[in-house]
Amino acid sequence: MPIQVLMPALSPTMTEGNLVKWHKKEGDVIKSGQVLAEIETDKATMEVEAVDEGVLGKILVEAGTENVKVNQLIALILEEGEDAASLANVEAVTHATPIAQSKVEEVVPQIEQAVQTLTNPSAKNESGRVFATPLARRIAEQNNIALHQITGSGPNGRIVKADVENMQASGNRSAVKPLTIGGYTDVTLNGMRKVIAKRLTESKQTIPHFYLSVDCELDALMALRQQLNNRPKAEIKLSVNDFIVRACALALIEVPEANATWHDNYIRLYNNADVCVAVAVDGGLVTPVVKAAEQKSIMDISAEVKSLAERARAGKLQPEEYQGGSFTLSNLGMFGIKSFSAILNPPQACILAVGAGEQRPVVKNGQITVANVMSCTLSVDHRAVDGAVGARFLAAFKQLIENPINLFV
Repeated sequence: MPIQVLMPALSPTMTEGNLVKWHKKEGDVIKSGQVLAEIETDKATMEVEAVDEGVLGKILVEAGTENVKVNQLIALILEEGEDAASLANVEAVTHATPIAQSKVEEVVPQIEQAVQTLTNPSAKNESGRVFATPLARRIAEQNNIALHQITGSGPNGRIVKADVENMQASGNRSAVKPLTIGGYTDVTLNGMRKVIAKRLTESKQTIPHFYLSVDCELDALMALRQQLNNRPKAEIKLSVNDFIVRACALALIEVPEANATWHDNYIRLYNNADVCVAVAVDGGLVTPVVKAAEQKSIMDISAEVKSLAERARAGKLQPEEYQGGSFTLSNLGMFGIKSFSAILNPPQACILAVGAGEQRPVVKNGQITVANVMSCTLSVDHRAVDGAVGARFLAAFKQLIENPINLFV
């Protein structure tokens, strides 16, 4: 009986995904550990490795198919000693679709050749297929670079990110024209964008948002940051955002009622501040989680956020790194945005939107002076958190930002 290849569940909450690409074709020899296919979830595109060995006898779900249910049968692998005729019995496999005999006969030559290859390890696959990592393919597609023109430097000649970047730098590329209709281009929604659209529409329509804003002076924080970054042996350059993540975490511990998620019949309050940090990626947004941020130093937070952001942009985050979280921080200050209001990410009850720090006139002791000021807006789910609680959280946050030495206590 052929081995069933099922649509894998790449995260505990995954119910379906998109089958982006097959790395093997019917008739290819399959070795355990080889990349079999690429699956797109709502957060990342992941490579799926083969567990069993044999010959890929039949692909039941074509590349590019969207919304494939978890555990759906997507392919069949012939074990050693089985031939193409075994595929005729696929109707006996649970949930499988019977395959016509004519379809079986189409792949018989490839199957027979692959079976011979299994017994002759020195034989090579001459299919001419281009081997490349998902990141290399993504960069090539974004820059209209033809992969077949690139010589790979990775294992077994596989094309890696550096190979594509070198080709890009040389200016040698083959133009790939996007699908255009009249005077516009239609961009097909990826899985991430569909999930973002669905979740945020539901959030805005069904959650009673309210908003609280506060201005925080940054002069003391920026002076301390500069002092820390100018240390002779400073290995990590701290950003203002690193201080903000730490301040959010400590403020949540001080005001635990804001460290909450809504679950219809109950409100869940968390013992740790698991702070999600919004990261813009190609085609959408990912919110990797800095877990128990109140227990980590600013240096540790800085290193972790940098690592999470890099892997988020490369589509390499593991599900446990972007799922969950009790609070979200969205910082657009680096883009020059003065202030904005963010949409809640359910079931979280709060999200903090942070704008750019800029010099503004402020009044101190009846005198007008200039200070670096940052505007922050807290979006709140009124079902879980009341206005007074939100105000207490922002007061605690402001006190930490304006007295940054307390972030190290």
